[in-house]
Amino acid sequence: MTPHSIAGDGVIELVLRSGPVAKFVLLILAAFSVVSWGIILHKLWHFRRIQTQTARFLDVFRRSSKFSEVYAVCQSFATSPLAGIFQAGYAELNTQLRQSGQPPASPGGPSARPILRSLSAVDRALLRAAAVEVTGIERNLSVLATTASITPFIGLFGTVWGIMTSFQRIASVGSTNLGVVAPGIAEALIATAAGLFAAIPAVYFYNHFVADVKRLTSSMDDFSLEFLNIAERNFT
Repeated sequence: MTPHSIAGDGVIELVLRSGPVAKFVLLILAAFSVVSWGIILHKLWHFRRIQTQTARFLDVFRRSSKFSEVYAVCQSFATSPLAGIFQAGYAELNTQLRQSGQPPASPGGPSARPILRSLSAVDRALLRAAAVEVTGIERNLSVLATTASITPFIGLFGTVWGIMTSFQRIASVGSTNLGVVAPGIAEALIATAAGLFAAIPAVYFYNHFVADVKRLTSSMDDFSLEFLNIAERNFT
């Protein structure tokens, strides 16, 4: 049997031999770990889709001469936050133009030049849409933050409890021999190790996703300004 398998068997044996409180702590930590890894894998896939669809949407937006052409393909880029922001801005443009009795927003079209009633209202619509998109992107990140902050303390609680139990065993046996002390201490430290095992990936990927959100927020701000510049050139 290899040293690795011996170590693995030793850890399993320690877990099985631990008391009910220690097992409960390990169960909680395992639940946190499973949930956080599920969120991590989903977010990695989701952010990859966002990046791909955002790049494609920007290409369509910058190649099109009419907002109506971009709006027609927005459903194909539903994952991209820029598509949601564009739809909000386009809806506000058309609402203003309909209220003034003018044709729908189509920069570059052959019809008479339409005039917006309030460019600041379009800006507010873009800001609201961006806030909604950021909220959706950040969903479940708080679970990773909670996992990163609380699981080390849960593991520490399990360790402290295990050490208390070990001292009680020492008192009942009346011996401080290493063979008596070591197994209890080892059982206690398993909880700390499990807490760190759950916390470390959560910390890393939480910071990674927060950086991704900041980059996407910057892209949304740039797109909103680009949209407003086009609207100001063509509809004011």
